[in-house]
Amino acid sequence: MIESFSARRVAYAIAALLAMLVGGTIGFHESLDESWVQAFYRTVVTTSLAGLDTVPRNDAARGISIVLVLGGITIFAYVATILVEGIARGVFTGALAERRRRRTIERMSDHYIICGYGRVGRRVAAEFRESGVDYVVLDFNKEAIEAAREADVPYVEGSGTEDEDLLEAGLERARGLVASSDSDSDNLYITLSARSSRPNLLIVARASDADAAKKLKLAGADRVVQPYSSAGQEMAKLVLRPQVAAFLDVVTSAGGTDIRLEEIEVSDASGKAGKSIRELRVRHETGALVIALRRAGGHFEAIPSPDTVLENGDILIAVGTDRELSALEELFNPRARVAG
Repeated sequence: MIESFSARRVAYAIAALLAMLVGGTIGFHESLDESWVQAFYRTVVTTSLAGLDTVPRNDAARGISIVLVLGGITIFAYVATILVEGIARGVFTGALAERRRRRTIERMSDHYIICGYGRVGRRVAAEFRESGVDYVVLDFNKEAIEAAREADVPYVEGSGTEDEDLLEAGLERARGLVASSDSDSDNLYITLSARSSRPNLLIVARASDADAAKKLKLAGADRVVQPYSSAGQEMAKLVLRPQVAAFLDVVTSAGGTDIRLEEIEVSDASGKAGKSIRELRVRHETGALVIALRRAGGHFEAIPSPDTVLENGDILIAVGTDRELSALEELFNPRARVAG
C-alpha cells in the first residue's frame, strides 16, 4: 500500500480523535457538572464543527470548546490530506481496478492459464488474443506484472507452484495451462500441481533441454516444447522446404490469414459417430478439408479416405477458411435434446 494512505497514518488520526472525545467528555463533565452522556454529546458536536446547542457557562468550558474546535479542524485537515494524496497517487483507483480484475477472473471459465509472462509467455498470450480466447497470466516478477497491467491482461500476482495462486487464476474452471516459466524446476512444480488438481487438464510446458522435457512428461505434461530445439527445426525447414514452411506458418498463425487449421472432436452427442466422412459429406457441406484424423487411441491417420468411419473420441484435423471451419464445427455440434 502506498505510504500516503498507510494504516499507520489512518491510525494516528483515529487515535487523536478518540483522545479528543475522551478528554472533551471528561472536561465538560467536570467543568459544567453535566451528565456523561450530555458531556459526550457536547464534545461530539464541538469536535465535528457542527456547532453548540448552548454557549458554555464558564471560561473553563469555553476553553475546552476552543481546543476541541481547533483539534477538530486539524484532524479533518489531516484526513483530507491523506484522501487527496491517496486519490492523486491512484490508491483508490488502483483498489477499484484490483476488484474489477478479480471479478473478471472469477467470471472466467473454459479459459487458459499462462504461468510465466516472459518472452515465451507473452508470445503465447498474443496468439491467444488473436484467436479470441480468454486467458489469465500468473507471474510474480514485477516487470511481467507491469507488462500485463499495461496490456490490460487479467493477471494473478503469484507463483504457479503454489496451489492457492493456481486456484485464484481459476484452475478448477480452466480449459488448459501453459507452463512457460524460464525455470525448468518451476515448470515441473507447476505441472505437478496442476495435474494433481485437474487430471484431465490440457498442459503444455516449456523445457530447456531433452532431460527436462522427459521429466515434464513424467510429471503429467501433455506436450512439451523446447524453444531452442524448435527454433533449430524451424530454421532447417525454412532452408530445406521453404514453401511448405511458409504454408504451415500461414495456416497456424492466429491472425492475418483467411486459411487456418482447426481440430474438432467427434462425440456421441453430435450424432456423427459411426458414420463415414463420405456419408457426412464434410467437404460438400462445409468446404473444409479433413487432412488428418487422430483416433481415440492416440495414433494419427494422415489424409483419411472418404470411407473412413468416425468413432467417438476421434479428433478431426481440418484446414479451411474461418467460414468453412465454423460450418464444420456446427456440423459436429452436439444435437439439441428434445424435450419430453
